Amino acid sequence: MTSSDITPPVDSRDRRPEHQQIDAYGLTHPGKVRETNQDHFMTCSLRKFMHVHHTSLPNVDKLPLEGERLAYLAMVADGVGGGMGGEEASRLAIEVIAEYVAHSMRCYYNVDARDEDAFFHALEEAAMQCHASVVQRAEEHPSRRGMATTLTVWIGVWPHAYLLQVGDSRCYVYHDGKLTQISRDQTMAQELLDDGVLTRSDADNTHWANVLSSAIGGSQTAPVVSRMDNAWDTVGLLCSDGLTKHVSDAQIEERLSTMTSAQQVCEDLVQDALDDGGTDNVTVVVGRVVPKDEG
Repeated sequence: MTSSDITPPVDSRDRRPEHQQIDAYGLTHPGKVRETNQDHFMTCSLRKFMHVHHTSLPNVDKLPLEGERLAYLAMVADGVGGGMGGEEASRLAIEVIAEYVAHSMRCYYNVDARDEDAFFHALEEAAMQCHASVVQRAEEHPSRRGMATTLTVWIGVWPHAYLLQVGDSRCYVYHDGKLTQISRDQTMAQELLDDGVLTRSDADNTHWANVLSSAIGGSQTAPVVSRMDNAWDTVGLLCSDGLTKHVSDAQIEERLSTMTSAQQVCEDLVQDALDDGGTDNVTVVVGRVVPKDEG
């Protein structure tokens, strides 16, 4: 047998992570000032599954009932609007996107995976359907007028990840010791910064930083869909601006560099925001994949 006849071993990190190798957690808190929490989040797996109706087998637990994982989904929505309008808008957005994305994932796996145009369009359409649902709810209930929400959605389809962004909730990626903001804030301050009217320092401190230029249910909705590579040594973080108002990117990077679990780092980051004043609702979702011997 020659060396060319030997199949080299496959690095386990090149394979799609198994369910037990996904370490993900989400946490939300009303903060120290707001009476209500208008943030909502969700993490979930989308799967093919088998539903057994009738069988003579004594133990169906041995069957692969859960089926293959199609994707991993994480979402954060930060509601805006008077009264309970913001809470309802963010909740409605999460509900609508979950249902729509589940359908879209089935479509994605029924077509050539190299043709992503249809999938990108499906995610954009999901955002617009959320927008229509929130607008309709506001029209039906005058007390809900003006309600809107941000929407940040991470969809992991190994070895890639897709980001759907509306508003100023953020998506970060931590990889090789560096934190990178993947999402772009859809605020008036960011628009003015892009146009060269404001400097970064001015943009961070102006009241325009709190004015959304795009929102689900708002006067303008401009969903942005992007794709990135995913890897074992990558940590993804979604958050509402209740975190970034009080916790700097440097602090977030430091927390992620020493994390022991997704739950631990979510709890620490939320506490950091509260310790700095907690002036807004704060939501953090963190996810990563780890080998079995590390998880």
